[in-house]
Amino acid sequence: MSQSSPSAPPPLTTAAVDSHAHVFERGLALAATRRYRPDHDALLGDYLSQLDAHGLSHGVLVQPSFLGTDNCYLLAALRGQPARLRGVAVVDPAIGETELDAMAAAGVVGIRLNLIGLPAPALGSAPWRGLLERINARGWHVELHLPAARLQEVMPTLLAAGCRIVVDHFGRPDPALDVADPGFLDLLRKADSGRVWVKLSGAYRNWPDARCAQAGRRAAQRLLEAFTASRLLWGSDWPHTQHPHVAYGATRQWLDDWIDDAAQRRQLLGDTALTLFQFEFQGDLA
Repeated sequence: MSQSSPSAPPPLTTAAVDSHAHVFERGLALAATRRYRPDHDALLGDYLSQLDAHGLSHGVLVQPSFLGTDNCYLLAALRGQPARLRGVAVVDPAIGETELDAMAAAGVVGIRLNLIGLPAPALGSAPWRGLLERINARGWHVELHLPAARLQEVMPTLLAAGCRIVVDHFGRPDPALDVADPGFLDLLRKADSGRVWVKLSGAYRNWPDARCAQAGRRAAQRLLEAFTASRLLWGSDWPHTQHPHVAYGATRQWLDDWIDDAAQRRQLLGDTALTLFQFEFQGDLA
């Protein structure tokens, strides 16, 4: 599917953030442990064209799991668009201060734990405990990607450590259980902490495509009731790895299908995301 964009994007008058996307090229060194090998390129220029075409002012690039802890490509992309992009890196817990400082200077604002198919790390012991302290000191967050049934393996420890947490893809409820998934229900209860955000993204990773609008709406409504728009985010999940048939425009349209109130959509696309991801933005763009 072509990633080309219309030549005349809609007028952009307010800030709106795509909180979840990836960039990469074929031929990059891949992590030894991975679930996927890309067979296409996801170039920064193509992603920026998608933002322009859909009236989005800012984006957040997440390190792909198949690149492991080599964040060089991510950091180069961030340095190329310092005002428009922020990043979430994957790091070794023993990473040094100098490297963390370089990441912060490039626009990294969080680290990701993608635990799909992997055991939970010992977050309460060294060196993880020290890393979390350094993450907190920088005002970064910890992004989680794992099934809802496993969120309890890591969230209590992260909250006890004072971390801010961003949960990917609706919290990954079991598609058979949907919003009755006990792990998803427990995630709703975590809203009271005031330190958990959830991304309305990657619906097709939870439900068949035909159910994304309806099932995503049920989950989004429950999340909106618990977290309000001040703790929800939207992400395209571009380039939709392993789901190449998905179009960027469809992922943006789903947000309108999931949340009726335009003011709530503007809040989670705007102020909520701008603040969490540490964008420097004041007022309208017009």
